[in-house]
Amino acid sequence: MPKIIPQTIIHMRLDDPDGLASHALTRQGRYYIVLWWRQIPLGDLHIDNFQERGLIMDITKKVEEQLSFYTTIASLVQTAITGLKTADLGTFNRAMEQIFHDYLPTKLPRMLDISVVICTRNRSVHLEKCLASLIQQVCLPAEIIVVDNAPQDEKTKYVAETFDHVIYYKEPRPGLDIARNTGARIAKYPIIAYTDDDVNVDPFWCYQVWKSFLAPEVAAITGLVIAASLETESQQIFEQHWGFNKGYKDVYFDQDFLQRAAPSVWVIGAGANMAYRKKVLEAVGYFDERLDVGAAGCSGDSEIWYRILAAGYTIQYNPRAVVCHEHRKELHALNNQLYHYMRGFAAAALIQHGYNPGAGYKRHLFFAMPRYYLLLLRCGFPTYRFRYRTLWAEIKGLASGVRFYYKNKNNPSLSKSNSYG
Repeated sequence: MPKIIPQTIIHMRLDDPDGLASHALTRQGRYYIVLWWRQIPLGDLHIDNFQERGLIMDITKKVEEQLSFYTTIASLVQTAITGLKTADLGTFNRAMEQIFHDYLPTKLPRMLDISVVICTRNRSVHLEKCLASLIQQVCLPAEIIVVDNAPQDEKTKYVAETFDHVIYYKEPRPGLDIARNTGARIAKYPIIAYTDDDVNVDPFWCYQVWKSFLAPEVAAITGLVIAASLETESQQIFEQHWGFNKGYKDVYFDQDFLQRAAPSVWVIGAGANMAYRKKVLEAVGYFDERLDVGAAGCSGDSEIWYRILAAGYTIQYNPRAVVCHEHRKELHALNNQLYHYMRGFAAAALIQHGYNPGAGYKRHLFFAMPRYYLLLLRCGFPTYRFRYRTLWAEIKGLASGVRFYYKNKNNPSLSKSNSYG
């Protein structure tokens, strides 16, 4: 089996005078480069066989594409790109300041009326890192709530108590969506932001979440999720085929999105980086606890996004609200995660079919998905390497989700989840 070469993640600050020179890249290395200008993410690049001239051309192309999204003034984009190509940092930064004028903070509140909820279970080491990143926010959330979900010990409580202004709450009933609902109900502030315990949040995350909700039509948001590490095969499989990164451009989702056949609500974002108006969660009835059949990356969060859109609200994907997610390092852990993802996906698809039988979710689940997996089984035969190594877990997850739904569809209080995304 070919050896998996780790990918080094580099956050390249284009406004830095050192720029590319500050990173010691070699031709033998494999790199995942995330491009930033100040606190604005501009795109990413996967680089093998590094050559400086080629990398600069790739960076320039990626930045030009992104700037064209932020402004229609072609001359301003051209000035910025010329400055970038010629390493004229002054010209580049002045042009960028004009392009991003409406996106740069002019006055930063010290504290924001946001409740941050972290649902966790027996992962105190991850939680400590997450909380450490939260208390370093440029604008602090008014409260941070740790929902300790059916814990086996008190390690999570001890970690939460070491941080000032962190509210600890023990939820004895196992289930991620149960924990999410518990956090939402005890939250005191009008915006509820969720992140995972295996996430580090960008220093401007709370500010960007808060800024999105200044638009009165926005009922919920998701944000950019960047891989924190790509060292192992498992992490690279997940990032390449299941990654949470939804791009670097704003997207707004409304009822028109639901007019598609079996609308893919999971493309809206990831549960590791999402936020809601508290009154909207109350209006749509909170997260569906029937979906507590495992890690809810494709179930609890995507299912509530469907109901929010169906109720006539708007959801924004804001790529400037950034977190870094630690993907599973071991293949067995990835298989378990994807099993639960697909289990939740199947149950959510059937629930959404119940809301709107004409949307096509049942046909997608029972016809399109089997054809898709038959194709993957053929393509992966006989070695089933890399992406194909998780196929059996995915297929078993789908079957399990269908069984779970039909067994429990009339019992919304039943939950069997032990897993987190």
